[in-house]
Amino acid sequence: IRRPPRSTLSSSSAASDVYKRQILCAIVFMFSFTSHARNQISVVGSSTLYPFSTVVAENFGRDTGMKTPKIESTGSGGGMKLLCAGLGVNHPDITNSSRRIKKSELEKCSKAGIEVVEIKVGYDGIVIANSKKGEKFNLSKRDIFLALAKDVPEGNAEGGKLIPNPNKTWKEVNSNLPDIKIEVLGPPPTSGTRDAFNELAIEGGCKTFPNLKAIKKEDKKKYKAICRAVREDGVYIEAGENDNLIVQKLAENKNALGVFGFSFLAENEDKIQGSNIDGNEPTFENIASKAYPVSRPLYFYIKTAHVDVIPGIREFVEAYTSDDAFGPDGYLSERGLIPMPDEEREFFRKSGQEMIILDKL
Repeated sequence: IRRPPRSTLSSSSAASDVYKRQILCAIVFMFSFTSHARNQISVVGSSTLYPFSTVVAENFGRDTGMKTPKIESTGSGGGMKLLCAGLGVNHPDITNSSRRIKKSELEKCSKAGIEVVEIKVGYDGIVIANSKKGEKFNLSKRDIFLALAKDVPEGNAEGGKLIPNPNKTWKEVNSNLPDIKIEVLGPPPTSGTRDAFNELAIEGGCKTFPNLKAIKKEDKKKYKAICRAVREDGVYIEAGENDNLIVQKLAENKNALGVFGFSFLAENEDKIQGSNIDGNEPTFENIASKAYPVSRPLYFYIKTAHVDVIPGIREFVEAYTSDDAFGPDGYLSERGLIPMPDEEREFFRKSGQEMIILDKL
């Protein structure tokens, strides 16, 4: 365990307590490891990163001869919870996340004596897709808000009082959209994709109403409750942490739409099509240039106490942050990952090599 810098310790009993917890956790972890050794890296977290991490793990196992890491899809929130739950062979070494770690999660890890290294992998677009047998949608963020928000302005009009969302068809939302029932399959609240979709798409549409946008200055809590809350009347259907299942259900129901990461669209373009949002198609080029408005960064977090104890963590991180993997011509871009600029890639590659601890946000 890295001792906190002297300047942060001073005579603070709080800092001393944190250091003591870290030492105690390290002792417990070492005892746990030596008693019940584990020689396979455990990775949990985001369903969006699941296919990327899986292919890296498979290549890593084949190229190094080490045991192929175990990758589990638990959702970003679920992965953070598991990562910060404790040290030892019964706890994961790495978590994938389709959003950045929250301050509260980092504090929870710290209280448990757990330090983490943050690695940004690249970027991803969140798409709203449907079957190729159905009509291609051209949506605005306002349309998405009016279709999926829990409460909307009466008559969908600016200045209208908020009422429980009465919109049943897309045509009721926007006369230019198809006259079919609103039915959207998407991730649950534990998902980072859900967090990002609520913030970028639903809140993005909410902000197009000046009276709703103005609430943010007066009462941020109330604003979030209005602008990020998803309706619970069966129109939005939580499909779990399995994006492949959403794709399968879209193929079976041409009237349904689904919310998931761009890579799942890229891998299933023979069956499904992405909706345009604010006039921009969800393509690799549009997401990379930030023209497509619903996109976000992707991360994974490494538990430092497990590095050099669980075999292969350093090598796995090196493989993930190699140009062969997350570079502009890497095999992950072929799977739909949007690569970072050179400087950004080099920064996070160095973070992984030196295991630079994330101590604040």
